[in-house]
Amino acid sequence: MVMTTYKASCHCGTIQFEVDLDLSAGATRCNCSVCTKIAATAVLAKPADLRVIAGEREARTYEWGHKVSKRYFCPHCGIHCFGRGHLAELGGDFVSININCLDGVELAELPVVYWDGRHNNWEAGPRPTPWPAYAA
Repeated sequence: MVMTTYKASCHCGTIQFEVDLDLSAGATRCNCSVCTKIAATAVLAKPADLRVIAGEREARTYEWGHKVSKRYFCPHCGIHCFGRGHLAELGGDFVSININCLDGVELAELPVVYWDGRHNNWEAGPRPTPWPAYAA
């Protein structure tokens, strides 16, 4: 595993953070109602790997459903930056980083796997193809 420190921010720069990530495994997308609406492409990390540099006090949060994760977004530009949560199946405490916020990362160069959250089909695991291919 090769960890790299990435600088990141919301669109307007109010929320700025850095995070240590290994992007060699790629990222994930989910088709649940909230992930579809915010169009996040995410990667999980340990909480200690995320350091918020600016704007955490201004950030707004949103929780829904089973309240597994609290999503942090900018009140000015509306960009969802990261989430913090706890789920035993993921090893306990985690952060979910919206890699669209990372500076200098070309998303088209990363492999992306897909989760079928819309159908609560978590047990099926991630799939290498977008959700229309496994919505049935």
